[in-house]
Amino acid sequence: MTHNDVRLIRTRLAVLAAVLITLWSYAAYVSSQDAVDLLRIRALADTLGQPIDRLILSLQTERRITAETIAGAGAATPELVGARDATDRAAAEIREFTEGRDLRLLSAGAVRDRAGELVRRLDGLGTTRSRMDTGRLGLAAAIDGYDEVVDVAFRVYGPEWGAYESGLAADTRAVIALARARELLAREDTLVSAALTGARLGADERRRLTALVGVQRYANAEAAAGLPSDGRAEQQRLAASPEFTALLALEDRLLLQSGTANALAGVTVQDWRTAADTALGALQTLVTDTARSSVERATPGAAVLIARTGAVVGLGLIVVLVLLLSWAGTIRRLTEELTRPKAAAPAPQDAPAPPAAPPSGGDAERELFLGLTRRNQVLLREQLSVLDLMQRRERSTEETGELFQLDHLTTRIRRNVEKLITLAGATPARRWRRPVPLLDVARGAVAEVPDYHRVLIAPHWPWSLAGPAITDVIHLLAELIENALVFSGEDTTVRVSGEHRPQGCAVLVVDDGPGLDAAALAEANHLLGNPPPDGPPAGLTGWYAAAVLAGRCGAHVSLRPSPRGGTAAIVLLPARLVTVTDTGRAPAGAPPDTPYPPARTDLPGPSGDGALPTRVRQPGPIGPEHGRTSLDTVEMPVARTARRHQ
Repeated sequence: MTHNDVRLIRTRLAVLAAVLITLWSYAAYVSSQDAVDLLRIRALADTLGQPIDRLILSLQTERRITAETIAGAGAATPELVGARDATDRAAAEIREFTEGRDLRLLSAGAVRDRAGELVRRLDGLGTTRSRMDTGRLGLAAAIDGYDEVVDVAFRVYGPEWGAYESGLAADTRAVIALARARELLAREDTLVSAALTGARLGADERRRLTALVGVQRYANAEAAAGLPSDGRAEQQRLAASPEFTALLALEDRLLLQSGTANALAGVTVQDWRTAADTALGALQTLVTDTARSSVERATPGAAVLIARTGAVVGLGLIVVLVLLLSWAGTIRRLTEELTRPKAAAPAPQDAPAPPAAPPSGGDAERELFLGLTRRNQVLLREQLSVLDLMQRRERSTEETGELFQLDHLTTRIRRNVEKLITLAGATPARRWRRPVPLLDVARGAVAEVPDYHRVLIAPHWPWSLAGPAITDVIHLLAELIENALVFSGEDTTVRVSGEHRPQGCAVLVVDDGPGLDAAALAEANHLLGNPPPDGPPAGLTGWYAAAVLAGRCGAHVSLRPSPRGGTAAIVLLPARLVTVTDTGRAPAGAPPDTPYPPARTDLPGPSGDGALPTRVRQPGPIGPEHGRTSLDTVEMPVARTARRHQ
């Protein structure tokens, strides 16, 4: 082995290491996002959610007492002073959150902004209190001022509280909806309490009461529908309890009498206070209990999520480091062998025959190269399995698109790895025992090339391909399809079809490129029929690889001009490799060509508005020996990836 050989191996291992690190980094990022979202939600609930709940309860109490004080034309009472102190204590916790720097909340900037807006509204609450104490604030204006602050407090619960889509996030949204329904009842309580204190229910107050009762009842019903089963059952029990029945009766009486001269007849302060306080307290208990039970149900799932994230990040990092260290050790040993001085040959002497010589330098290099490449092949297969699981989770369109793109890149890397094994004279580990529909083989080949969306696959494929030839034919067709894509315009298509031949069948790969002149066509056909044993000629690696792959499986490849001016590559598959079946026949009225992936009625696919195609498994017989159940998962990526043909 020469220094140039070592440099070549070092370069190849560096490229493989970069690819491996990139794949692990992305998988670790995607997996850790779920854990980060969950930790952020927990941190928000602890540091901001509970103080917000206490603040809203304090504001509701202070609002009612303030309205009663204004309606009764009285001065601030000890009860009002106590309510204000409770509000100020809760507001201090909100200020502490906006001034703190919790590392778990670095990505919750929008929540901090809304909490900051709430703090500014709370700072203005002193002006409202002062104007009320000096008699310069009317009842309606005072109630509206408190309503606005409570609305801002509820707006702090933004979409960031449900970023991790799970049962806990859905339960959190339902609990917040129930708390908002309780706020509507608290506003109704403020309005009625002020009217009873002042013994007056004006026309504006009657209209507002009618609207509040209707909206409050509807909001309670909607919030209950979104609660988990235990919370929904408890809400229904409360709605049928005597306390709630008494409140409903008082509301109905007020609504029926709203157009009469004495709209408050038959409703006393004591009756209303008892019914309203009981209902508000029961609803708050329901909100608290439902939130607690939701957290308890989500705890086992959170533990599994954290464990899975640790496995992907931690174990994946260990695997990457072990591989990198082993590769570095291999390069170091090869370099030491080159720099070590050669021992002088011993003098001839009579001795027993020596044992069989160890592998020569070239054989040792080949075995090393094949060993490392096969290890990468195993890692890539495991990587594809992990990506398959990750893609099945619901995610945003952008994350799904990136996963599909990463999946497609992994598939193309696997193709290069298996091609290297083939060109080294060995057999890739991925293989099949039973025949597979030739249409699935063509699909698998298209999945291994960039610009797959430019490939049209004919619908009529009444053949199956023998299992031992599948891997080689996939890579052979991929070489020809990629070559056709590279050497034809981006606005053109490449067509793949099958034809009956007396000695078997032929797969045609036809492009609309500029074509080849007679000399170039003759040279390419000679190379495809007679690949040189000492490696590919300069600039013709793709044709050489196609020739080697065809020779391995017993196929024959030739080129000819296509009727539309481009080039047609013809892969003749002998009768011993293909059998005629009915599985590939096209339905009646099918078009002559269909885009890859073929349109199906039972699976979502690409659409004209750029929607993402769905990653599916094509049906087929028992698959390769290494665990997959079909030809392979057909990778259907998102973004176009330009790459020059090798």
